[in-house]
Amino acid sequence: LTIVFIGDGAPAGNYGYTNSGYSVYEEENERLTESLRTKVSAIKSLSIEIGTEVKNQNKMLSEMDNDFDSAGGLLGATMGRLRTLSRGSQTKLLCYMMLFALFVFFVIYWIIKLR
Repeated sequence: LTIVFIGDGAPAGNYGYTNSGYSVYEEENERLTESLRTKVSAIKSLSIEIGTEVKNQNKMLSEMDNDFDSAGGLLGATMGRLRTLSRGSQTKLLCYMMLFALFVFFVIYWIIKLR
């Protein structure tokens, strides 16, 4: 009884696949493996770029959110002042507006008279 191993008698390096046609499949596998490695590398770089872009977009959205919050606070304060002004007596407001209009009228009259 003789036990024969696949690699017996075959030159080193081809593992006995030369005669059986397996070297063609090995070369095909190596070529496909290299193609897959290239595609994985491209997908990895693309996903890194997407991650960077997402971080930049999130930063910009955060800054816009802060800007809108500050604008909302300013608008709220302005509306509060308008409410306070509108609660006051209308005659007092009308008196202030008349005094301002008279002041502007006298300033314009004085500028025209000096010419």
